[in-house]
Amino acid sequence: MSRRQRQILLALVTAVAVVVTSMAGAGWYAYQGEIPRGTVVLGLDIGGMSRQEAEGALTAHLAAHAEALAEPVPIRVGDTELTVDPAEVGLTVDVAQTVARAAEQSVGPFARLYRTREVRPVVTLDAIHLHELLGDVAGEVSEAMTMPEIVFEGLEPVPVYPKPGLGLDPQQSAQAIAAAWPLLGETGLWRQPRVITIPLVEIHPVTTTEEVDRLLVELARPAVAAPVTLQVDGATIDIPPEAIAASLDLSADERGEIVPKVKPKALRKALKDQLAAVERDPVDATVRLTGSGPTVVEGQDGVRVDLATLAPQLLAVLPDPAPRTVEGELITEEPEFTTADAAALGIVEQVSTFTTYFDGGLSLPRNHNIARVAEMVDGALVMPGEVFSLNGYTGERGYAQGFLDAPVILNGRLTPAVGGGISQFTTTLFNAAYYAGLEDVEHTPHSYYYSRYPAVIEATIFYPTLDMKFRNNTEYGVLIDTSYTDSSVTVTLYSTKVWDDVTTEWGPRRNITQPERRYIDPGPDCIATEGIPGFTQDAWRIFWRDGIEVKREKFTWRYDAQPEFICGKRP
Repeated sequence: MSRRQRQILLALVTAVAVVVTSMAGAGWYAYQGEIPRGTVVLGLDIGGMSRQEAEGALTAHLAAHAEALAEPVPIRVGDTELTVDPAEVGLTVDVAQTVARAAEQSVGPFARLYRTREVRPVVTLDAIHLHELLGDVAGEVSEAMTMPEIVFEGLEPVPVYPKPGLGLDPQQSAQAIAAAWPLLGETGLWRQPRVITIPLVEIHPVTTTEEVDRLLVELARPAVAAPVTLQVDGATIDIPPEAIAASLDLSADERGEIVPKVKPKALRKALKDQLAAVERDPVDATVRLTGSGPTVVEGQDGVRVDLATLAPQLLAVLPDPAPRTVEGELITEEPEFTTADAAALGIVEQVSTFTTYFDGGLSLPRNHNIARVAEMVDGALVMPGEVFSLNGYTGERGYAQGFLDAPVILNGRLTPAVGGGISQFTTTLFNAAYYAGLEDVEHTPHSYYYSRYPAVIEATIFYPTLDMKFRNNTEYGVLIDTSYTDSSVTVTLYSTKVWDDVTTEWGPRRNITQPERRYIDPGPDCIATEGIPGFTQDAWRIFWRDGIEVKREKFTWRYDAQPEFICGKRP
């Protein structure tokens, strides 16, 4: 080989060595780190980094743009546009999963060296909570599914077959947002995506037409084909097909799935008469006045058939042919208001009493009405914090309730009306509550002053527009005891004393006006009256404890002058 040839060969070998060395260096560079070169996530180049380095860099990158990532996300459902708060639905970038996605994608050495690839971040959010937030909007734009069910028309089960609707699927709604959020603008500035459209999809009830037909044949029709025998506590009770039809629930849940069940409340209503043979209602404890004072009357436990346990047993035998039998059991049901509850009310002593008087005996319609309403209120129990309403407690006071026509004030004069005279009982009850120190909620004194009542602290009533109410503003219960004679009515309250004494101090009468004389055509509706002067007066309710005045409340009322009404022609 000549010298020239050796020189050429050496040059070639050297060139090849340089190329090989360069390629080896390029390959080493291209595959350095766990993340391929040129990998970009949300504008951040994480190529050539280890996973740990990439996670740290991406976390810092997101933190630097936290304000932009917290911006409400605009979405559209049908024709409705709204925004979603990322924090409320847990919308966030999963850094670890995003880095894993970037590292696991296969990329050749050329692409690693010369190409930039954008990797979408892995976005997570609470799909169920998002679905709940979109519920109202979805209801406006969706087309409801026809839910499957089997209803009973008498004893005939009638199927309703399912039909698909149009609505939101939680996972597809979440995927639509995750695929579009977040974005980096062309200028490198973070921006929210354009309005994200949440797709409306066809939604199908879980229970199919075939399943409805199967339930019809295997359960609904056999269920009402014959009665079921219930054996409980030695007694035998027939559960008729009508009761089964009334209590067997073959409706679908919100997903359109029929889960057969027997409804205990509906079964109890349908078997009310039959269950009475073995059941006993609980009796609430109470407090009554006896010769020894307020006494707790113990409550009594009731006995019930345990229909909550019986219902699934009954459901299990309904597909079977007759005869069918189920075993029931009795459970004890405590009263809602127990003996301990009654004792805890602290009704132990008389806290106030008030009496007003009338003439004419109980045969007089007015006085008969006073006695009748006293009978209705006798024994009423007012719980701590409760407001007692006289209208609310007695309800309408008409002929059906035993009341008679007697004079009432209507349009400024006395006129016969059913229930007249009840204002005297109202005043008596008001004063009993007043002197017990209970809170006045509502009362209206008469428009004219009558001397049988204490001025200012008295009350009239008219159903349903005028009421008398007081609040039991103590921690103890209050028992209302009423009594009457042929000339008086008395209301006494029993509880635990909160005040040593409650008294009244009246101010002088002022702004006195004199009555005028009026003539009325004679007849059954004309009631002659003497004129009564009008005036304004104050009264202070004073609360005492340990001989010291603790507080006082002011009551003020203006009485009109009652005209002198004469049944006859004006002279």
